[in-house]
This record gives sequence, structure tokens and C-alpha cells, in this order.
Amino acid sequence: MKPEISKISQISPEQSVICIIGKDKLPEWLKLTKSEKEFTLMQIQAKEEYVIINSYFKNTYIIRVNDTDEEFKIREALRKTAFNLRKQIKSNNHSELVIASYEVFNGAIEAFTEGLLLSFYSFDKYKTDKEEKTKKKYPSKLLLSDGTDGSDIKWLTDLTDAVYLIRDMINEPVNHLNAPAFAEEIKKIGGLGGFKVEVLNKGKIEALKMGGLLAVNKGSIDPPVFCILEWKPDNALNQNPVVLVGKGIVYDTGGLNIKTGEHMDNMKGDMAGGAAVTGVLYTIARTGIPLHVIGLIPATDNRPGGNAYTQGDIITMYNKMTVEIGNTDAEGRLILADAISYASKFKPELIIDIATLTGSAAVTFGIQAIAVMGNADRKYFKLLEECGNEVYERTAELPFWDEYGELIKSDIADLKNVGGREAGAITAGKFLENFAEYPLIHLDIAGPGSLKKDDFYRLKDGPGTGTRLLSTFLKRYASDLKAKK
Repeated sequence: MKPEISKISQISPEQSVICIIGKDKLPEWLKLTKSEKEFTLMQIQAKEEYVIINSYFKNTYIIRVNDTDEEFKIREALRKTAFNLRKQIKSNNHSELVIASYEVFNGAIEAFTEGLLLSFYSFDKYKTDKEEKTKKKYPSKLLLSDGTDGSDIKWLTDLTDAVYLIRDMINEPVNHLNAPAFAEEIKKIGGLGGFKVEVLNKGKIEALKMGGLLAVNKGSIDPPVFCILEWKPDNALNQNPVVLVGKGIVYDTGGLNIKTGEHMDNMKGDMAGGAAVTGVLYTIARTGIPLHVIGLIPATDNRPGGNAYTQGDIITMYNKMTVEIGNTDAEGRLILADAISYASKFKPELIIDIATLTGSAAVTFGIQAIAVMGNADRKYFKLLEECGNEVYERTAELPFWDEYGELIKSDIADLKNVGGREAGAITAGKFLENFAEYPLIHLDIAGPGSLKKDDFYRLKDGPGTGTRLLSTFLKRYASDLKAKK
């Protein structure tokens, strides 16, 4: 569970408060004593990140923002400060906590609250210490002061709910979340969010001849699934849908090209792209974003058992193209390719796929950026970049020149599923482009999508990368369409 968020119009002197200030000046309503004010201002002038005043009956947390930075950087600094304060806030065991601001930009309260909520998350489902599990770990209520809009509070609530839901899925081990169980969780989230979910079973996938998904699944004892998510409100502003495609590899051993131990760590999170798509559909449906959006999530595990596919195999994909298998650990692009081909039946305005796809992207950008590439109109890339800055899931574009496509040509089939060590993230994207009949943007979240340690409020293992970015992108895009009408 996470704290309930609501609005408060008046702050009483007895309430514990987090106050974000924009100048070296304290509001009178904090009711600090003269010595408390002097101490606080001295600490602020010493450039302390925050100041905590422990009174007999309350706590006052004061944060001075650096108003010389760009606003999106200040927002991120507030989220990080929230993470740094989380343990202190928990140890003070507040039943409720007010978050307010004074002489600072609109949105500061929401940024700090978002960081705090995302920092409070924990995955303790399998802990057996009941006392530890039931112990109060954060305030049950966060009260946001005047200046916060009701729609902003709803957005913040629904978006952070979505991140909690998908973090739970990413952190779930594969012995509890195989592909069919993943589909069931997506259906549950669809019920909570209010969007439609259809799940195609193995028989239907075979009838559709999705050769990529079926090949990857050959080494597994569990059947594959293909999930179709849809949000289509009556007031949708777009004539043709935006289709989101998410990689749903619930565990990746590498197949017969098996990974070494350190590279197999946290491979339960190789479905983070599919989880992100689910979180986006949940957010936009809960908040009523007026766009027609479809999500496609092909899901299976990739194992070396049974009749596992091998290097040298030639498979026929959903769009009838043939692919020579150069490496069974390049499986994500195979299942995504079938889904991207399938997306053409919806005549989409835009296809965006998201996946923990290549080590190359992680090596190039580390955990700091999402690799982005594609052939769609520049306006989409620009908006993604803006939204990436806003939520600090930043995008970094890679070239998408035709010459990179030459690296994945096969002598005996239409394509190879790998193109060698050079430009690995780009050749993976060029592979997917062959299956897109409509404009495509490819997001590779291999770096920021799976963390070995906490990156502030982006918590280790499955931080939920992509949901905040794409939800904000769709919200902004709907707003732009509405402004044009």
C-alpha cells in the first residue's frame, strides 16, 4: 500500500510539514521560534539539502530549491531529496504529513510528492515476518496544500499507482509469474484501470503463424501468450490509434546461447517493457486521456530445454519474412517483430515499442538514458525528449541510417536476428523496422530498466522505467491535438 494523497486548504500549527521554499525566507505560518528560524536560515545559507526541526509535538522539514537551475532539473532534485528524506520521515512515524511550498514554482509540491511515493515502494510479499510486514512504514496520508490542482493530484495518484503495480510484476519471480500468469495480472490491472484486455492462447498464436514468438517458446514447458490491451474512449481525439508494443520475456536464460551467471541476474525483469505498456494503459484509462491507444504484449520465457530453437534455424515470421537465427539470446526482437507486424491491422498513426533489448544500449548510455531511434515524424521525437526531461526518464537518440540495415542481411534468409558486435542497439532497431508498415519509434530501456542498486527513487531491480515517460507523452500529445481542434 502507499499513502493516500489529498488536498488541504489550511495548515494547523500542530501538523508536521514539509515546506519547499524558493528564497531565503520562511513563511510565518510555519510558526517557528526565533532560534529555529535562525538555525534554519544558517543551514540554508550553508547550502544544506534540507533542514529538519524537531519540535515537541511535530517535525518541520524545510527544503530550499536551487532556483538558478532549469525547472525540470529542480523537479528532479526535489524527487531525489524526497528519496534522501524517506528514512527520516518513516522513523518519525507520522500518521499524516503536510507538503507545502512558499515562493516557489507551481509543480514543486507534486514533484517532491512523486519522489516520496516512489521511494516508499517495497516488495515484501514473500517475507514471513508478520510483525515486520504489518509495521507502519510511512504516513498513511500526504496532504498537499493549496496551489495543487485536483486533476494534478489525480494524475499523480494514478501514475504512481501504475508504477507500484508494474514494479510488483517486474519483481515477481518466474516460478510465480510465467507467461500465462503474467497475462492474468495484466487482465487484473485492466479491470482496475478500466481498459480492455484480450489474451490469445498458444492455439491462436499458432493459427496466426507468429513464428518469432513460437520459436522463442520452443524451449519452455509453459505456453506463450499474446496480450491485446485497448483504451478507446468515446471522445478519442485521434482517428488512428497509437500502438504500444512491450517485450514480455518473463525470464531470459539466453536459450541455447545461455548467459553466464552475472548476465542472468535479474532476468525475471526482462518483461519490463510489457509491464511498462500495462502501466501506461492503466494510467491513461484511469485519468481519462482522450486517445485511442492499443497495447500489444507478446510473452514467453526463453529457455534451452525441450525442442529449443537453435543457431542456424530459419523461422518464418507473422509477416511471412524469413529470419536466420544467429543467436538465441537475441530473442526479444523476434517476439516484438511479430507484435509490430500484427499492429498493422489497426492502421496505427504511430507504433512505439519498449524493451530491455540490448546490452549495447546499456553499455552506450548506462542507466542515465533510454536509447531511442526510429523512422517516425520528428515531432514525436521532440515531444518524447521534452517528456523525458519532465519526468527525468531522458531519451538519447541513436542514428537510424539505412547502412545499419545492411549488417543484418542473411545469405540464406531475408534477415539475421543479429548483426555482430558493432552498433548492436541500432541493428536491433533496424531489425524491428523491417516489420513495421507504419511509423515506428523504438525505445531500448536495457540500462535504466533494470538496476543493480537504487538510483534514488528509481529503485533497484525493476524501477518501472517507461511508464511515466509514455504516460506523460500521451497526455501531452492529447493536449496538443485538443488545442488544434
